[in-house]
Amino acid sequence: MRRRNRITHLRRSARMRTSQWRRTLIFWAGAITVGIAAWLFARAADYASSLCMGLHNWNPYVMFAVIPSGLALSMWLTKRFFPGAQGSGIPQTIATLHIEDFTLVNRILGLRIAIGKICMTTLGLLCGASIGREGPTVQVGAAIMNAYARFLGHANVSTRRGIILAGGAAGVAAAFNTPLAGIVFAIEELASSFQQRTSGVMLTGVVLAGVTAIVLTGGNYTYFGHASVDVPVGTAWIAVLACGILGGLGGGIFSTILIRVGKGLPGFIGNIQKNRPILFTALCGVVLAILGFASHGDTFGTGYTQAHHLIDGSRHPHMSYFLMKYAATIISYCSGIPGGLFAPSLSIGASVGGWVAQFLPLTAPGAVVLLGMVGYFSGVVQSPLTATVIVMEMCDNQQITLALLATAFLAFGVSRMVCSHSLYGRLADQFMARQEGYLQKKHEENKQSKD
Repeated sequence: MRRRNRITHLRRSARMRTSQWRRTLIFWAGAITVGIAAWLFARAADYASSLCMGLHNWNPYVMFAVIPSGLALSMWLTKRFFPGAQGSGIPQTIATLHIEDFTLVNRILGLRIAIGKICMTTLGLLCGASIGREGPTVQVGAAIMNAYARFLGHANVSTRRGIILAGGAAGVAAAFNTPLAGIVFAIEELASSFQQRTSGVMLTGVVLAGVTAIVLTGGNYTYFGHASVDVPVGTAWIAVLACGILGGLGGGIFSTILIRVGKGLPGFIGNIQKNRPILFTALCGVVLAILGFASHGDTFGTGYTQAHHLIDGSRHPHMSYFLMKYAATIISYCSGIPGGLFAPSLSIGASVGGWVAQFLPLTAPGAVVLLGMVGYFSGVVQSPLTATVIVMEMCDNQQITLALLATAFLAFGVSRMVCSHSLYGRLADQFMARQEGYLQKKHEENKQSKD
């Protein structure tokens, strides 16, 4: 009898281990899928940006037709086929970590929304909008991991949230080829509990997605190459103060504007935005075309090329680029098309650093540009650790880490004085309020149809 019980116990243990390994392997497959999706998204976005610049170089005036019509098409397709794909993607991901209705979560993080996010963001870059793909990649990663969680049959709220968190963090890691930044971003911006922040599931997913993207890219690729610059303690740290204060002010004002826009624009323009959104998007496209024409195409797309040129010194900094890129990014967000804020924010920050470097001849210009990037980016997202790690990994430079940290935290403090709420947190609140209104409206319609 004892022997039979022992055999039964061994069989049950073997079945449990087999089931656990099956779940683990499927989760690993999900993380690798996120890495592949992020790599394909990056290739498509880069190709779209190059086509946009090709059109501009062929004839700058053609952009006055391409941008308004293209953005209007993007808005129509989004509202018709991909409702919920508008905006960055990070607020949506944060919102799902606080929603207990899995039906709503599955709608926000559906694979159709993920596909729409990729296609519509790529279309926006093709048309010249000042957007990035990194925020959308967060929602894409969360959607992919949510699909795998549904396949595994996870009904536990905490487990599902942990897997969604892992997908979002993996999206950051794969988008930037910066696995450490994905982990820090999940801890600082996405996670809301200690269990989620210390989850081995999240860490594994981030590493697998990041490594997959790096392998597909062809080596340990960094966006801005290796920037061998330093900011020695002393008078050179005047750059830390300047970039931290200016970046915090600029980022805080930017966040305040976007939060206000999220509530709806006032007056006549607000009525057009609410009642005729496609026309409003086309008008935003006209403004973007004017800014692009005035900047000779510099405001189009992510802004990575301009930031890279500022870091290596091949581009002369000018404050007009900051002002026009700043305005173009706000207009692009106002238009309502899918697209992120990470890449344009890094480019705007680089222009701030390049402008400050002109007044600090004793400090390496490339170093000041990096400080400007981390200062403005931290001012926008109010996540100083994430900003520091992203910039550090993107330029492959650990020597400047202390100066980056000091600038990021100074900018964070200044930004908080201007905008007391985190941008993504407040946008997530606005998104959840809209979803609650949508569900209430549906409930009333169903009640009326039954009556």
